[in-house]
Amino acid sequence: MRSVRFLVRALTAGAALLTVAAGAAVAQAAPAPAAGTEPVYDYTQAVRERVWVQTSVDSDADGTPDRVAVRIIRPRTGDGRKVPVIFQGSPYFAGLNDVPNHDDIDRDAAGARRGGGSDADRAAETVTFAGYLDNYFVPRGYAVVFADSLGSGGSDGCPTSGGRNETLGMKAVVDWLNGRATAVDEAGAPVRAGWSTGRTGMIGVSYNGTLPNAVAATGVRGLETIVPIAAISSWYDYYRANGGVVAPGGFQGEDTDVLAKAVLTRENPEVCAGVTAALERGQDRETGDYSAYWAERNYLRDVDKVRASVLLVHGLHDDNVRTGQAGQWWDALAKRHVPRKIWLHQAAHTDPFNVRRAEWLSTLHRWFDFWLYKIDTGIMREPMADVEVAPTVWRTSRSWPVPGTRTTPMFFGTGGTLRGTPTGPGLRESFVDDPTQTAEQLADNELTVKENRLAYLSEPLTRETRLSGTPRVTVRADLAGASPYLTALLVDYGPADRFAGLRSLPGVQDCVGPGIPEDPGCFTRREYVTVRTGSEIVTRGWLDVRNRLSPSHTTPVRPGRTYPFSWDLQTQDHVFAPGHRIGLVLISTERDHTLRYPAGTTVGVRLGVSHVALPLAR
Repeated sequence: MRSVRFLVRALTAGAALLTVAAGAAVAQAAPAPAAGTEPVYDYTQAVRERVWVQTSVDSDADGTPDRVAVRIIRPRTGDGRKVPVIFQGSPYFAGLNDVPNHDDIDRDAAGARRGGGSDADRAAETVTFAGYLDNYFVPRGYAVVFADSLGSGGSDGCPTSGGRNETLGMKAVVDWLNGRATAVDEAGAPVRAGWSTGRTGMIGVSYNGTLPNAVAATGVRGLETIVPIAAISSWYDYYRANGGVVAPGGFQGEDTDVLAKAVLTRENPEVCAGVTAALERGQDRETGDYSAYWAERNYLRDVDKVRASVLLVHGLHDDNVRTGQAGQWWDALAKRHVPRKIWLHQAAHTDPFNVRRAEWLSTLHRWFDFWLYKIDTGIMREPMADVEVAPTVWRTSRSWPVPGTRTTPMFFGTGGTLRGTPTGPGLRESFVDDPTQTAEQLADNELTVKENRLAYLSEPLTRETRLSGTPRVTVRADLAGASPYLTALLVDYGPADRFAGLRSLPGVQDCVGPGIPEDPGCFTRREYVTVRTGSEIVTRGWLDVRNRLSPSHTTPVRPGRTYPFSWDLQTQDHVFAPGHRIGLVLISTERDHTLRYPAGTTVGVRLGVSHVALPLAR
């Protein structure tokens, strides 16, 4: 989302502005060869249109239904043939406003705001969109549609950071493409999508990928498939975790109201002042409790309505939209046998186009051909999961988590051990919270005793061990002090080259489609960058101990009293190499994610019963 500003440069959008052009009404479906669609249409002759689709909501309370600004580029078939649609909605097409984050990260012992700790001075960056969807797919017989989410760009209404109105705004576009909603052109004349077969696929990265999840959860007919990339499935889990206020991507102080103000780029934005004020009240940065406000933004609640197939993509090093968002959505889809496929890559918050370009375009092409043109491309007979287990090393499997994965409990034991059988039952070990240190500092030097953490290590592994799924930690502990957080870090200990990210190669470009000069189909090529380190935080998870019974209810703890606590870590797929150790590190405050209370909270952990349950495939 907005938390990592560079993300909008990686969004898969087309040109932000398309020239308006009229197109003739069409009546029959375009032919599709059995092997797949081919680039038979001239991109330079494509029809470009702009329309405004009427929605069923009035989120700016002006007495008229909100309208969505829609830009269309479609092949000029010349013979009245209909085409399917690849659709991307976004609040980012018009850029971002410079909005300060909440200045409430540092708290006093009573939980009151002391100020400080936010990234309030970050300047808004110029947003550019590099698009390959139109360049690649329009010549192959697809219309590509871009729409401004409500409250952004040329659309009416108000942004609500995942609220119901945003969902219905994008749903209205699908309805219009299927003849169930109305639209007008710039002159105010009614416009029908007579050129559309109605078959629609939604795609996008981050917020742009979240909107497909939201619309699919309405069960709207005509939405045949979605491709959510680095997408949110529950906004509560983006800005909260088990009752705790938790920042995305280390950008402390951001919340739904800040994001909504950042994307409020419509004309006359002042009409949304009441809506954004309501967001700030509803999100509740004091208790962090799950509420009706967050339930509205939880698409898992309506997963039973999903009709569309799903090609899910997520970066295993994404600390912005964390991997748990993909994991819980995938698990819910699997329980309902939704047709699906998953790609998990070693990069962070990015499009797979930047990671594995040729294979991604081939996969996406065959996926859309199968679901939108109904061509048997063989894509659904291929392995369901494609996972990058190390930079440029990919493994496929017939399902995910990988077959053979078993939940394996590993118990915290005496001497800092992590074993399959309990040791030291009843013994208590403790640490003292220090909010000035980062998780990386606290997890480092695994064999050194540190008063601000507890670290438990397995024996060196004798063979490769793969983690695949969602770990869960259970502890019996007592707390005395101001901080209500428990944070668990799963760590891979052992010298190795670790993936750090992608960097651009200066002056090296690739083009997709016609490669017109200055065309958005041209991209700077990227490469992997690695660093040498002795430890890697594989995944992490947080709990506000006052929400130990429910994320919806705060229940105070008594200092010194022992309670059972249990919470999930982020979903992950990671290979521990032979000779490495699996480590579980317990801390309280995680400086880059949680709120920061005064130092000194003491946490006591009982051995023998406290453990982490790891989904391991050996």
